[in-house]
Amino acid sequence: MSRSPLARPPTAPDDRGQAHTLEAFVAAILLVAGLTFALQATAVTPLSASTSNQHIENQQRAAATGLLETSAANGDLRDAVLDWHPGNATVERGFDASTEERAYYTGGGPPNAFGDALDRTFLDRRIAFNVYVQYHDSSAKGGDKPVKRQVMVDMGSPSDNAVTASRSITVSNDATLTADGFEERTLEAVDADPNERFYAPPVDDGPIYNHLEVRIVVWRM
Repeated sequence: MSRSPLARPPTAPDDRGQAHTLEAFVAAILLVAGLTFALQATAVTPLSASTSNQHIENQQRAAATGLLETSAANGDLRDAVLDWHPGNATVERGFDASTEERAYYTGGGPPNAFGDALDRTFLDRRIAFNVYVQYHDSSAKGGDKPVKRQVMVDMGSPSDNAVTASRSITVSNDATLTADGFEERTLEAVDADPNERFYAPPVDDGPIYNHLEVRIVVWRM
């Protein structure tokens, strides 16, 4: 008796088709997994690091800007730019008159309220800073008034991730120095004395002595 066609066993081609389907499914899973890993490795990690660095820099810039604004509002910034030793027979010229080699501080902020704020905000958090006072100089030929600068604090060379903040301040001829022993000396009197010197010269014959800009550069140690 012959067998019915419906009773025939599965043929070899049917087995091969199932095997090919399974292989294709596994390959698709591996391909998706590989693409996911590659995207994470090339996009997520560098972006996260860059975003973190930018966030830190923004925080440092905001801290420096806020410190300058607060110090300007309460008078500490004005006192700091006037905390200058004009020099005489016994005292060296400079913000820091304790040494003949330099006229600025290197280990932190100056010993005044502005310097204390700098140390609390940055130095205590292991953030280095430089402070410069930029001023106009009308002594140049041709009527130009180039901007020069005097160093107040120099803690080293800023890194590539350093940020800067600045604040302008105007001082008048009758402004008095705040350095120990010179509290009664006005800028006008210092400028008239050939034995003394303020770092910034007068810009004209009016009541304004000079326009100063305090610039802070901060970076992580």
